[in-house]
Amino acid sequence: MSSPALAAALADIDTVFNGFASPNETGCGYCHAPEETAYLRTPYTRVPVDVVRYYLFEVADHFDDHAASMRRLLPQAARSMADGTLSAIGYSPHGWSRMGWRSWPAEQSAAIEAFLIAWWQDTLMTPEPPYGVDDVFETCATIAGTVTPFLDGWVQGPVADAHLARCTDVWLYDLLSDYSPFSFWYDDSEDAGIAALRDWLAGPGAVRLRAQGEPDLAARAELLPLSYDERWTHPYWGSASTAD
Repeated sequence: MSSPALAAALADIDTVFNGFASPNETGCGYCHAPEETAYLRTPYTRVPVDVVRYYLFEVADHFDDHAASMRRLLPQAARSMADGTLSAIGYSPHGWSRMGWRSWPAEQSAAIEAFLIAWWQDTLMTPEPPYGVDDVFETCATIAGTVTPFLDGWVQGPVADAHLARCTDVWLYDLLSDYSPFSFWYDDSEDAGIAALRDWLAGPGAVRLRAQGEPDLAARAELLPLSYDERWTHPYWGSASTAD
């Protein structure tokens, strides 16, 4: 059952994007069946979830009007993302990250931003969400083009704290070696996103990890501001191996 904030965000998405279509859409003749493309041209018709999923992760140049097609699918896509019926995320760049939504009318961009934050916070409060928490984070961050609202909105509590420990463990595997922890963040905002994530993990994130009884994760996160060589020659590694 979704949180009140997520339910309200989904209702707003339904209202704001009701009746949109891409009336001249012809789609890709190699990838899109005619009956599937017809859904994009036709408003007020429910689209099968497998078609929503297919189009949501399709490359933008396979549409005549990618933004209009995404608007058409937005209400169903948002609900499928929220309730887990989308089946999977994190295996390909999300279509919302390529539709330029921040330049849309204020009512539309505000509805998308509110949904992303509400979906993220609902995920943090769910012990076993339908998608990996790190995948939801990456999806939200790549769509928004920033990690900041999702780090700032990382609520506290036993469930959210457990998700923080797991995500940190996953992210540190790459960050400590100066690799990106994100699989599908391709635009110019990625470097700023990685830097912000590193700073947060080394600061507020490490404080929270230590407070919740994760001193090893906290110690590794605190190595992130160091240079690569300083990081890997740090005395921590000797003490960690001794403790093992």
